[in-house]
Amino acid sequence: MAEAYIVATARTAGGRKGGRLAGWHPADLAAIVLNSLVERSGAAPDQIEDVIMGCVMQTGEQSNNVARNAIMASKLPESVPGTSIDRQCGSSQQALHFAAQAVMSGAMDCVIAAGVESIDAGADGPGFAGSPPRTGSATTRAQASSSATRTSCSASSPARR
Repeated sequence: MAEAYIVATARTAGGRKGGRLAGWHPADLAAIVLNSLVERSGAAPDQIEDVIMGCVMQTGEQSNNVARNAIMASKLPESVPGTSIDRQCGSSQQALHFAAQAVMSGAMDCVIAAGVESIDAGADGPGFAGSPPRTGSATTRAQASSSATRTSCSASSPARR
Protein backbone atom coordinates (compact mmCIF):
# COMPACT_ATOMS: atom_id res chain seq x y z
CA MET A 1 0.00 0.00 0.00
CA ALA A 2 1.27 3.46 -0.88
CA GLU A 3 1.90 5.95 1.90
CA ALA A 4 0.39 9.43 1.93
CA TYR A 5 2.42 12.48 2.92
CA ILE A 6 1.56 16.10 3.57
CA VAL A 7 4.11 17.88 1.41
CA ALA A 8 2.99 21.51 1.77
CA THR A 9 0.49 23.66 3.60
CA ALA A 10 -0.94 27.14 3.05
CA ARG A 11 -3.72 29.24 4.53
CA THR A 12 -5.13 32.73 4.58
CA ALA A 13 -4.88 35.02 7.55
CA GLY A 14 -7.69 34.70 10.06
CA GLY A 15 -10.36 37.30 9.67
CA ARG A 16 -13.58 38.57 11.14
CA LYS A 17 -16.96 39.49 9.79
CA GLY A 18 -16.76 42.78 7.92
CA GLY A 19 -12.92 42.75 8.09
CA ARG A 20 -10.26 43.17 5.40
CA LEU A 21 -11.23 39.94 3.64
CA ALA A 22 -14.95 40.80 3.55
CA GLY A 23 -14.90 41.75 -0.14
CA TRP A 24 -13.42 38.44 -1.26
CA HIS A 25 -15.61 35.74 -2.77
CA PRO A 26 -14.90 32.42 -0.99
CA ALA A 27 -13.90 30.72 -4.27
CA ASP A 28 -11.44 33.52 -5.09
CA LEU A 29 -9.91 33.38 -1.62
CA ALA A 30 -9.55 29.60 -1.85
CA ALA A 31 -8.00 29.96 -5.34
CA ILE A 32 -5.23 32.16 -3.93
CA VAL A 33 -4.49 29.47 -1.35
CA LEU A 34 -4.53 26.72 -4.01
CA ASN A 35 -2.04 28.69 -6.13
CA SER A 36 0.24 29.25 -3.14
CA LEU A 37 0.07 25.61 -2.16
CA VAL A 38 1.00 24.33 -5.61
CA GLU A 39 3.94 26.75 -5.70
CA ARG A 40 5.15 25.70 -2.23
CA SER A 41 4.84 21.99 -2.97
CA GLY A 42 6.90 22.15 -6.15
CA ALA A 43 4.25 20.11 -7.96
CA ALA A 44 3.33 21.03 -11.51
CA PRO A 45 -0.30 22.19 -11.69
CA ASP A 46 -1.12 19.35 -14.09
CA GLN A 47 0.04 16.79 -11.49
CA ILE A 48 -2.92 17.63 -9.26
CA GLU A 49 -5.50 14.91 -9.75
CA ASP A 50 -8.29 16.17 -7.50
CA VAL A 51 -9.27 18.93 -5.06
CA ILE A 52 -11.45 17.91 -2.11
CA MET A 53 -12.68 20.92 -0.15
CA GLY A 54 -14.60 21.01 3.11
CA CYS A 55 -17.29 23.67 3.43
CA VAL A 56 -20.03 23.50 6.05
CA MET A 57 -22.53 26.08 4.84
CA GLN A 58 -22.80 25.40 1.14
CA THR A 59 -25.26 28.21 0.49
CA GLY A 60 -25.07 31.54 -1.32
CA GLU A 61 -21.57 32.25 -2.58
CA GLN A 62 -20.37 28.87 -1.30
CA SER A 63 -23.03 26.85 -3.11
CA ASN A 64 -22.68 25.15 -6.48
CA ASN A 65 -19.48 23.30 -5.56
CA VAL A 66 -17.16 25.96 -4.14
CA ALA A 67 -14.21 23.57 -4.69
CA ARG A 68 -14.77 23.48 -8.44
CA ASN A 69 -15.27 27.24 -8.55
CA ALA A 70 -11.99 27.70 -6.64
CA ILE A 71 -10.21 25.55 -9.21
CA MET A 72 -11.67 27.61 -12.04
CA ALA A 73 -10.47 30.81 -10.32
CA SER A 74 -6.99 29.37 -9.70
CA LYS A 75 -4.03 28.57 -11.96
CA LEU A 76 -4.87 24.86 -11.91
CA PRO A 77 -5.82 23.33 -15.27
CA GLU A 78 -9.51 23.27 -16.10
CA SER A 79 -9.24 19.47 -16.28
CA VAL A 80 -8.64 19.15 -12.49
CA PRO A 81 -11.85 17.96 -10.81
CA GLY A 82 -13.04 19.19 -7.45
CA THR A 83 -15.73 18.38 -4.95
CA SER A 84 -17.07 20.04 -1.83
CA ILE A 85 -17.96 18.04 1.26
CA ASP A 86 -19.87 18.86 4.45
CA ARG A 87 -19.06 17.03 7.65
CA GLN A 88 -19.88 20.03 9.82
CA CYS A 89 -16.88 21.04 11.97
CA GLY A 90 -14.84 18.15 10.56
CA SER A 91 -15.26 19.02 6.87
CA SER A 92 -11.63 19.98 6.17
CA GLN A 93 -10.36 17.06 8.25
CA GLN A 94 -12.60 14.71 6.25
CA ALA A 95 -11.24 16.22 3.03
CA LEU A 96 -7.73 15.34 4.21
CA HIS A 97 -8.82 11.78 5.03
CA PHE A 98 -10.42 11.33 1.59
CA ALA A 99 -7.28 12.69 -0.10
CA ALA A 100 -5.01 10.37 1.88
CA GLN A 101 -7.28 7.42 1.13
CA ALA A 102 -7.11 8.16 -2.61
CA VAL A 103 -3.31 8.19 -2.44
CA MET A 104 -2.98 5.15 -0.17
CA SER A 105 -5.30 3.09 -2.34
CA GLY A 106 -3.17 3.85 -5.38
CA ALA A 107 -6.05 5.55 -7.17
CA MET A 108 -4.23 8.93 -7.23
CA ASP A 109 -0.76 10.32 -6.62
CA CYS A 110 -1.35 13.99 -5.85
CA VAL A 111 -4.52 15.36 -4.25
CA ILE A 112 -5.27 18.68 -2.56
CA ALA A 113 -7.37 18.63 0.61
CA ALA A 114 -8.72 22.03 1.60
CA GLY A 115 -11.36 23.98 3.43
CA VAL A 116 -13.07 27.33 3.02
CA GLU A 117 -15.88 29.06 4.88
CA SER A 118 -17.46 32.48 4.52
CA ILE A 119 -19.06 33.53 7.76
CA ASP A 120 -21.72 35.61 6.00
CA ALA A 121 -22.85 32.55 4.06
CA GLY A 122 -22.97 30.53 7.27
CA ALA A 123 -25.19 30.49 10.32
CA ASP A 124 -25.13 34.28 10.68
CA GLY A 125 -25.91 34.87 7.02
CA PRO A 126 -29.15 35.82 5.31
CA GLY A 127 -31.83 33.17 5.14
CA PHE A 128 -31.10 31.61 8.53
CA ALA A 129 -33.31 31.94 11.61
CA GLY A 130 -32.78 35.21 13.41
CA SER A 131 -30.66 36.81 10.68
CA PRO A 132 -31.74 40.01 8.97
CA PRO A 133 -32.08 40.08 5.19
CA ARG A 134 -28.99 41.21 3.28
CA THR A 135 -29.01 44.84 2.28
CA GLY A 136 -26.51 46.97 0.40
CA SER A 137 -23.85 45.83 -2.02
CA ALA A 138 -22.02 42.53 -2.28
CA THR A 139 -19.23 44.00 -0.15
CA THR A 140 -21.31 43.21 2.94
CA ARG A 141 -20.28 39.57 2.70
CA ALA A 142 -17.82 38.22 5.26
CA GLN A 143 -14.39 36.74 4.67
CA ALA A 144 -13.37 33.15 4.33
CA SER A 145 -12.37 32.61 7.90
CA SER A 146 -9.90 29.76 7.56
CA SER A 147 -8.63 28.27 4.32
CA ALA A 148 -6.19 25.53 5.25
CA THR A 149 -4.93 23.46 2.37
CA ARG A 150 -2.74 20.37 2.23
CA THR A 151 -1.35 18.38 -0.66
CA SER A 152 -1.11 14.60 -0.20
CA CYS A 153 1.21 12.85 -2.63
CA SER A 154 2.43 9.27 -2.73
CA ALA A 155 6.07 8.38 -2.10
CA SER A 156 6.64 7.92 -5.82
CA SER A 157 5.26 11.33 -6.75
CA PRO A 158 7.75 13.82 -8.24
CA ALA A 159 6.23 16.48 -5.95
CA ARG A 160 7.67 14.70 -2.90
CA ARG A 161 11.27 14.59 -4.11
